[in-house]
Amino acid sequence: QGSPDAQGNLGVLYVNGLGVPKDYVVASKWFTLAAKQGYATAQYNLGRLHDEGHGVPKDYKTAIKWYTLAAKQGVASAQNDLGWLHHNGLGTAQNYEIAVKWYAHAAEHRHKSAIFNLGIMFKKGQGVPQTYIRAHMWWNIAAELGNEEAFTKLYELEKEMTPSQIETAQKLARECVRKKYKGC
Repeated sequence: QGSPDAQGNLGVLYVNGLGVPKDYVVASKWFTLAAKQGYATAQYNLGRLHDEGHGVPKDYKTAIKWYTLAAKQGVASAQNDLGWLHHNGLGTAQNYEIAVKWYAHAAEHRHKSAIFNLGIMFKKGQGVPQTYIRAHMWWNIAAELGNEEAFTKLYELEKEMTPSQIETAQKLARECVRKKYKGC
C-alpha cells in the first residue's frame, strides 16, 4: 500500500515541480494512491486536479467526490471549493443551501474565500434570507483577514445601509469572531 502521507507529499512535489519535473499526470497517480487510503489532503488535491483538468480530464463530478471526502475530514479548502461547485451548479444541480452549508464549515476554519462567499450569499439572498447586515458582517470579517475584494464590497454595500445597520453588522462581526465563526 505505501505511506499515504509520503504518497501525498510526492504528489505535491510533482504538482509544483520541486526536485522533480512538473508533471500533473504523475501527481494524480500519487494523490490517487494516498486518497484511496483516506488521506484527506490528497483527496483535496486530487479533487483540485479534476476541478481544473490538470493531469486528468476536467470532471466536476469527480472533483465533488474527492472534495466531499476531504471536506468531511475538515479540510477547509475542500469545504469552500465544494460550496463553490454547488453555488455555481458545476458537476451537480445548483443548490445555494448546500453551498452555504459548506461555506459555513470552511468559515469555521477562518477560510478567507469562504467567509467572503458567505457575504455574497447574504447580499443576494442565495440559500439564506437576503440581509445586508449579515453580508456586511461576513465581508467585514473577510476584510479583517486580508481579503482585498471584501474592502470594495463593504464600501459599495455601505452606500445602501443606514449607520445603525452598519453598527449592527460590525457588532455581529465582533461576536462572530469571539464565537470562532460558529453559529454566525
